[in-house]
Amino acid sequence: MKDVKLAVIYYSSTGTNHQLAQWAVEAAKEAGVGEVRLRKVKEIAPKEAIAENEDWKKHVEATKDVEEATMDDLEWANAYIFSAPTRYGNLPSQFKQFLDMTGGLWSSGKLANKVMSGMTSAANPHGGQESTLLSLYKTMHHWGALVVTPGYTDEAMFKAGGNPYGVSVTAGKNHLNEQIKAAVNHQVKRTLQIADLIIKGK
Repeated sequence: MKDVKLAVIYYSSTGTNHQLAQWAVEAAKEAGVGEVRLRKVKEIAPKEAIAENEDWKKHVEATKDVEEATMDDLEWANAYIFSAPTRYGNLPSQFKQFLDMTGGLWSSGKLANKVMSGMTSAANPHGGQESTLLSLYKTMHHWGALVVTPGYTDEAMFKAGGNPYGVSVTAGKNHLNEQIKAAVNHQVKRTLQIADLIIKGK
C-alpha cells in the first residue's frame, strides 16, 4: 500500500460525516497506506443560517483548523474516500460546488483511473442515502474514476445497515457505533486494496 496516496474529503454540517472521515483516515493508516490527507469541503452557507443552528455553529468552530479541499488534493491523490450528507436525496450544494470546480482536471484527464468510494448520512433511515451515493458515483463515471463499492463482501456491511453502495448512517452521535466503524474500516480497506492493484498493474 506504500504507493497509495489517499485523500479523504468530506462535508459535514454537524459532525456525522466528519466522524466517518476520521474513521476512514484511521483505517487507511492501519492498512499501511503510503500517504493520507484529511480535507473538508469549504462551507458556503450564509453565516446567518449557521448561527441559527447551535450544532452546526459548534461544528464549524470545532473543525476550523481542518484544511479545506483543493484541486491540488484531487490531482495529488490516486485514491479517494468521499463523505457527505444527503440533501433531498442528492449531494449538498457545498459538495456539489466542489465537484463542479473539477472541469480543468477532468478535461486534462487527471481524474481518470483514480479509485474512489463514498459514504453518506441522513436524518432518518430512509432519507435518501442510496440515491445520494448513486448521484456521487455518476460524477465519478464522468471523471473516468473507478468506483469501488463495499457490496456485501463482509458481514460488517450487514450489521451497519446493509447498504451495498457505501456506508450510510442515520445522523447523530448516538448512531455512530462500533458496527458503523467496522463497516467504514472494511469499505476503506477494500478501496485501498483495489487501488493498490491498479497502481501495481501500471
